[in-house]
Amino acid sequence: MSASTVPPVSRLGRVGRTIGLSEPALEKLHLLAKDSRTTWRLFRSNKLGLTGLAILLAFVVMAVLSGPLMSVLAYIGGWDQAWGPFDIDPSADKEDDPTSEHWLGTDTYRQDILSRLIYGSRVSLLVGLVATVVSMGLGALVGLLSGYWGGVRDEVLMRITDVFLVIPWIALMIVFAAVLPGGASVGKVVFVIGITGWSSTARIVRAQVFSLKERAFIERARAIGADDLYIVRKHIFPNVFPLMFANAILTVALSILSESTLSFIGLGPDSSKVVTWGNMLEDAQLAYAIDQGLYAWVVIPGLMIVFVVLGFTFVGYAMDEIFNPKLRKR
Repeated sequence: MSASTVPPVSRLGRVGRTIGLSEPALEKLHLLAKDSRTTWRLFRSNKLGLTGLAILLAFVVMAVLSGPLMSVLAYIGGWDQAWGPFDIDPSADKEDDPTSEHWLGTDTYRQDILSRLIYGSRVSLLVGLVATVVSMGLGALVGLLSGYWGGVRDEVLMRITDVFLVIPWIALMIVFAAVLPGGASVGKVVFVIGITGWSSTARIVRAQVFSLKERAFIERARAIGADDLYIVRKHIFPNVFPLMFANAILTVALSILSESTLSFIGLGPDSSKVVTWGNMLEDAQLAYAIDQGLYAWVVIPGLMIVFVVLGFTFVGYAMDEIFNPKLRKR
């Protein structure tokens, strides 16, 4: 190749060479950057995906900056203090209507509903994300092993998976949450949601592995002496990951709904120690908030759950369309 035809070194390439990356590593870095740009370009063209991303960014900002956000609201409203999720206002009546200082009113314990709503986004999002990691990790492991091994081991793993698929997830969650030790803790809720939500992921990954393991590049890897662990780690898992990623985004939405369901029926985290949108609804139900006309206590947390689930669902469908060309609009 002549000097005139040599492509210019990109900024990414210059940075890679500065830190001492080898040529194969630089090539992989270039491919990754190219794939990322292509994915972002396709995502930007999806209106539902952009809408979902905007919704999720708003909730992430609310969760990460919940303390400063309450301070800003206190400054705007002229309050004497920025109410925290467990701060009690002795001057407020129990289950008070909205006032100039408590924009959404107070609950049974004279705690500010708005502050509990904002701080509750932290745990609700955290439970959804961590439970999804547990669920996707277990489902991916079972799916990879079952699909790659085949035979008797595949049959055994799939029969176990079928048990979790056949029994309704809400029934499984209630049983696990009621039987397992650990009290009303966030860790227990995460474990219960993760351990009951992996079966569909296992099925999806297994079907993809069955298709991949017969491909020519897998046969070539076996022919040059690559062992099973290397093939699964280097060839099969990277090809399965995009499908898992799209499914994981939808699983986060389901995990948040699951936490809200468990909290609403009294099997979630203790509302006196941890605030989530789900146990806010539980407290509202126990206090007969609707009967007393305290609609904000019920409607606003419910809307938060709906909107965050919609956000993850929109992004999940957009990513599924990007990673599955058959679904892409032409």
